[in-house]
Amino acid sequence: MRVHIGTDHAGLGFSRHLREHLESAGHEVVDHGPTAYDPLDDYPSFCINAALGVVDDQAKGVETLAVVFGGSGNGEQIAANKVQGIRAALIWNESTALLARQHNDANDCAIGARQHTLEEAMHLIDVFLAEPFSKEERHARRIAQLAEYERTGNIEGHPVDDPGHARA
Repeated sequence: MRVHIGTDHAGLGFSRHLREHLESAGHEVVDHGPTAYDPLDDYPSFCINAALGVVDDQAKGVETLAVVFGGSGNGEQIAANKVQGIRAALIWNESTALLARQHNDANDCAIGARQHTLEEAMHLIDVFLAEPFSKEERHARRIAQLAEYERTGNIEGHPVDDPGHARA
């Protein structure tokens, strides 16, 4: 599987270990940066580029997911979710990693590099990457509704109070 990663200065040290870990497990890693420590860097471009890599790969039929991380993972998750077609989930334990894939078909996980030991974080990422989407009808239906809202600002058959706030 191809795994896109993106971080900021808070996750830079972790990214080197994660890349080695994922490559040793047979994954192809595309690192969207940063490549050098800068305490004033901005994570949005790194995380958005990782998310764009996933969307592009998925359109080509490539099996791919992303991992974005920083101090808490919160901002990185928000940045990734700005990319149309991305479903980034913040994971912090095995249950959230499993459910993100099983129920939400998340294609990007966010994790706080400062919230876990190196071993814990890599384990949670491994769980996320290995877990398939359940393909249950109720989960697929909900994901389709989110994608429809993302595209149109509406969800057919369900009222949306202010469709003018849809992402273009």
